[in-house]
Amino acid sequence: MTTDVLAGSPRVRARHARRRAEILHAALAAFRQNGYHTTTLDDIAGRLGIRNTALYHYFPDKEAILYACHQESLAELERILDESEHVDHTARARLAFLVREHVRVMIDTLEGSPLAFEVSALSPQHQAEVIRRRDRYERAIRELVADGIGAGEFRTVDPKTATFAILGAINWIARWYRPGGGLNASRLGQDFAEHLVGGLT
Repeated sequence: MTTDVLAGSPRVRARHARRRAEILHAALAAFRQNGYHTTTLDDIAGRLGIRNTALYHYFPDKEAILYACHQESLAELERILDESEHVDHTARARLAFLVREHVRVMIDTLEGSPLAFEVSALSPQHQAEVIRRRDRYERAIRELVADGIGAGEFRTVDPKTATFAILGAINWIARWYRPGGGLNASRLGQDFAEHLVGGLT
């Protein structure tokens, strides 16, 4: 956010935030349809009915838009990880909650865009930050699986392999999900939780 916007009125800041969110929404749709590398700033601007020069008031380039999308999704995952601690004392209930909410992030927040597969398109600095935050989330899932095994809620498996299987299945949604189909986030999240968590019991 620019200094001018930060110094502006609450209405100006709200308008800026709203337009920024609209740009990210348009970008996610374009990335899903065309892929990140094929998508141009013209494609994103065209979805909003504006010139691509208007995007520079919010983002310096396409990579900055991709990075912002990653930041949004990672913030959501970190939030649901915090929320999971208040869901239930059992590892099974917490893991099921995380699976359902992660699926919701994939479908509602990211709109099925394959961001998980586009980390290499980021600058080295941004890539390092995204990987660090993603790895922290992965470790939390792995520890939860290990806790479930230790408590006798899950059968004895390799927590690392189980976590890769869970996250791989959720991330793969981006390869086949299409908005407007018969599956919504709630239904798909419940199905995934039953299959992925149920497979550990």
